[in-house]
Amino acid sequence: MYKIAVMGDRESVLSFKALGIETVSVENVAEAKNQLHRMAEEDYAVIYLTEQFASELKSELAVYAERVTPAIILIPGKGTTLGIGLAAVKEAVERAVGADILGE
Repeated sequence: MYKIAVMGDRESVLSFKALGIETVSVENVAEAKNQLHRMAEEDYAVIYLTEQFASELKSELAVYAERVTPAIILIPGKGTTLGIGLAAVKEAVERAVGADILGE
């Protein structure tokens, strides 16, 4: 059975526990990289990842971009959003539809 997890700094992921989603609290990029690879190997279907760590893991995320699982979905973390998650959704929609239907 596939699993779902959310990974990021402790403050950003803690509230997801109330929803029954597994939370993976990481403190640095190296730890995030190791946990990402572990989850990909352990049949996680969806991994929510905070933008702050995603911005540092671009090459790692590229490895999983063309795979069916895990689907890595970027979410804002504590503080301000970096806009990476929205840009990724916009790019995926544009690829699927063939035009920018989301606009600015």
